[in-house]
Amino acid sequence: MDVAPAALSDHDAVVLHLEVPYIQPNKGKWRLRENLLSCTGSHSSFPKASRIIYAKTIQVIREEDGRELREDHHIAEAFRAFYAQLYTADPALDVEAGMTYLAEANFISHKSPSPPPLQVPRSVCSESCPPGYRKVPLEGQPICCYDCAPCSEGEITNKRDMPNCLTCPEDQWSNQKRDSCIQRVVEFLSFEDQLGVALTFITSLFFIITAGVLGIFTKYSNTPLVRANNRHLSYILLLSLMLCFLCCFLFIGHPSQTSCLLRQTAFGIIFTIVVSTVLAKTLTVIIAFNATKPGSKLRKWVDPRLSIFVMLGCSLGELVICTVWLLLAAPFPDTDTKSEIGKMILQCNEGSAAAFFAVVGYVGFLALLSFVVASIARKLPATFNEAQFITFSMLVFCSVWVSFIPAYLSTKGRYMVAVEIFAILTSSSGLLGCIFIPKVYIILLRPELNTKDYLMGKQVNI
Repeated sequence: MDVAPAALSDHDAVVLHLEVPYIQPNKGKWRLRENLLSCTGSHSSFPKASRIIYAKTIQVIREEDGRELREDHHIAEAFRAFYAQLYTADPALDVEAGMTYLAEANFISHKSPSPPPLQVPRSVCSESCPPGYRKVPLEGQPICCYDCAPCSEGEITNKRDMPNCLTCPEDQWSNQKRDSCIQRVVEFLSFEDQLGVALTFITSLFFIITAGVLGIFTKYSNTPLVRANNRHLSYILLLSLMLCFLCCFLFIGHPSQTSCLLRQTAFGIIFTIVVSTVLAKTLTVIIAFNATKPGSKLRKWVDPRLSIFVMLGCSLGELVICTVWLLLAAPFPDTDTKSEIGKMILQCNEGSAAAFFAVVGYVGFLALLSFVVASIARKLPATFNEAQFITFSMLVFCSVWVSFIPAYLSTKGRYMVAVEIFAILTSSSGLLGCIFIPKVYIILLRPELNTKDYLMGKQVNI
């Protein structure tokens, strides 16, 4: 069927470039091949009235499975006229069959649906970036061409095609899709987790053992063994060790302003008292032995108050360091969001690393001095063999704290706190075991050795 010339005048004519389906028969089923043909001028044999002229807008939508032409019923007549004029001499082309196939394949319609609304053409050469990604412009390409890069950890995008990622707040972190911020996991060494429970149990056990030793020394305070080892200094040392174990509880639990102020200063002062007491006991042994020599000038130093002065003088130095620390750069509660991904570690900021290592260094200096003095005193006669136990206890103490520094600096979060607690427990228990357990053994299990004759060396040492 030809298109009526009256319906399509030269004035109304527009030139269209149609993607014409060329039907290939004898292939098992109909297939389409797309050819771009100009329907004006290039074929001089076409009569004017038979030109493929169509004044309606033809909307073309490309899909994965082919092309779909959506328009009104005039397109069917246009195709019919085109085939009739162009291929009348070709008997292999069945125009009616071709039109039926086109209708069944939904490429054209014989009905008269209302024209669909016009679609805005896409002016981009890249797909949209979904939430969690940001746009990265391509160098040398138009602005509509870009790549999609995923946001980094801790950053998100919650809309499509965002040019930059948004940083999550300090107490939040990005989820796995990087499209929203979620609350960070709060972590600190608490009394409820397994590590906190284990440290609490061990600390309580050593505190009870130390209290039991103090009770034994108090009960047998008038025996020769307790009196010969300067019982007043022994009481001070045992009380100080009990406080050392108790100060471990300041490191466990939610960090607060009070606990941060007390934990390091209390640890430094109490440990200084412990080590200075050991130093005073060792000096007392050396002075007491050398004062018995004829013409010794050390006799005027044989005074029970000397050991107290040594202990107080050494402790005063640590007290000055801690006071300056608290006045200039006091510790305070802080958060660490850098050490572990997605976690917020609650901890105590020391305020001044130099002050902290000054406190530890002062304790280490006193421990080293006690070790040297005890090494000298260990060669004294067996009557004063306590110096041998002090030497070994100071060796354990120094070894623990020399190992503590690199271990402390290489850990983060709650494990850093656990390392310091472990150092306190190990060094304190070393002093308790090396100095007092042998005496408790004699007092409770070998009372026959707890005599003045044994201490004066008149019996064989066991």
